[in-house]
Formats: sequence, C-alpha cells, structure tokens
Amino acid sequence: MNSALRLGVIVGENDPWRFFEDVYADLQAHWRVDLFRVRRVRSPFLYYRLNRAVLLRDLNAFMQQHDIVFFEWASELLVAASHLPKRCRIIVRVHRYEMFEWIAKVNWAVVDKVIFVSQAMRQKFIAQFPDQQSKTVVIPVGIALDKFQVHHAARGSGNIGTMCFISPRKRVYELILTFYELLQKKPGLYLHIGGGTEPAYADYTDAMQHLVRELKLQNQVTFHGAITDAAEWYRNLDVFVSNSYSEGLQVALMEAMAYGCYCVAHRWEGVDELLPDEYLVFTDSELRENILRYLELPPTCQAQHQEKMRQIARAKCDGQVTKIQIRQVIQEVGATL
Repeated sequence: MNSALRLGVIVGENDPWRFFEDVYADLQAHWRVDLFRVRRVRSPFLYYRLNRAVLLRDLNAFMQQHDIVFFEWASELLVAASHLPKRCRIIVRVHRYEMFEWIAKVNWAVVDKVIFVSQAMRQKFIAQFPDQQSKTVVIPVGIALDKFQVHHAARGSGNIGTMCFISPRKRVYELILTFYELLQKKPGLYLHIGGGTEPAYADYTDAMQHLVRELKLQNQVTFHGAITDAAEWYRNLDVFVSNSYSEGLQVALMEAMAYGCYCVAHRWEGVDELLPDEYLVFTDSELRENILRYLELPPTCQAQHQEKMRQIARAKCDGQVTKIQIRQVIQEVGATL
C-alpha cells in the first residue's frame, strides 16, 4: 500500500454521511486524508456568482494538491469538478438519487472509477453511458455486523416494523393500509414506524397520522421518529418490511436481516441482490399473505427463517468487506499514477 498517496475526500454539504462514516474512518487509518470544505462568501451583491467562483477555485486547488480525490455521492460537487481541467485521479461512489438528479451533468471522461452500490444502479448507468462501462465496479454498502448481535428476545409477539427516511418513495402510507387489512385476519398485531422526515414531506406525515386516526389504529401503530439506537429498535420486531418503490441498496433492510428479523420487500429494482424470491412481493395482497404465512408458522420454522436472514446478511452485507474493497479500488487507481 502506498502510504504516501495524497488522498482527498469530497462530501457535499447536503449529502448524507451516514453511509460513509465507517469507510472514511478506515481511509484515515491507511492514508493521510484531507476533507474538502465548502467556503461561503457573505456578500449582499452577486452572492451566487461570487460563491460559484470561490467553489471552482477551491475545487481546482484541492484536486491539484492530491493524487486521488474520492467523491462520496455523484452530485453537485462532482459535476462542478468534472468540468475543470483534470488535475488528479477521480473516484466516485454512486448511490441512488444521483442517478436521477445529477449523472447526466457529469463529464465522465475525467472520472477514473465509478463505484455503484448495486448491480441494478450500475446497469442503469451503463445503459446511459455504455462507453464508461470499463470504469465501473459494484461494491454494496455494508453494515457493521457486530452492532447487530442477536439478543434472544421473545419473538412471535406480532410486531411489524419499517424504518426509513420517511417520504412518499418509501410507501409507508400504503403499508398502514396493508397493516389494517392484515389486522382483519390476525388481530393483536402492532406496526412500528421508525425514521425522521423533512419539512418538505410534512404533508405526507400528516396524511399518515390522519389515516391512523380514521382507521382507529392509534393503539396498534406507533410513529417512533428518528431512531438513535437501531440495534435496540430491531430487537423486538418479528417482521421488517421494505415497501419502497426505489432504493440503492437499503441499509435498514440489511440491518434488520443481520438482526434476524423476518424481512419482506416490495420488488424494487435491485432488491433481489439482497433477498431470495420467496421474500419479495409486488402487490399489497401478496405482502399481507406473506407476513400472515410467516406469523402462523411454528416457532421452530420461524427460527429457521430468522437464521437464514442472518446468514444472508453475513454473506452480503459485511461492512469490513466493503471497506477492504474500496481500499483496493483506491490502490488500483493509485497504481496508475
């Protein structure tokens, strides 16, 4: 490993760190890493133009000072950097939303390696930029498996849950309706909804809360808000539902699998890279029947499904493997300097 490699990292101000914190710490353990900081000029005049000029100048200098710059998210900062003169090797990790927001604006000719979190996202990219295929690699987002050690809490209590950044894309409203129908066949179940939201989706949250009141589910549905201890939250869940219509590779689903929850997912593109077919559904009625079928199994059969989930997570979601694979990509690109 070239410890003298000058490595820079760029994460946008509005881009999440939650998928990158462990990777960043690992990079720091192997190289000297500099993090790009966006500066703002406080001026009542020409605010956008001045700050744009400062950003481009700072990006240009930052890339000139490093051998490799790693972009976490292919968003606005990569777009800006890709249209500057090439100063260094560029690696970028693409998740999901960039595929629909930013990738068409990037000058991919100056990017040296593109990491995707799933084959589904990689194939979408290749369909749009076939000449960039040789630069692509898939490294799934990993989780810290040691944080989700199994506590032998009593299962079979009928606790169903989902955890996500709550927005219409996650289809939690529809999940509440499915849960209501499920109660008609199996009373005594509970739905736990974990995750925060933003003011932009306040109407969605309000609609879900109104729905719960109208269906008189206040005693069966709990909105937990942002979850600070995910491992503890999963502890008493029997079933975890991923009901999104689009994901990169959902971290909450991986965590629930690692904990041994029985996991069911809508067939969003790429979910088959995580879950076998028997746990995937298209329609709300399929979801309802799948959950009901599991809850009516004897405890020994439920335990077999739980162990299967843990085994899949260990094989496919190990964050230690993710960190090693990202380091390998950096080393391979560094060897071309």
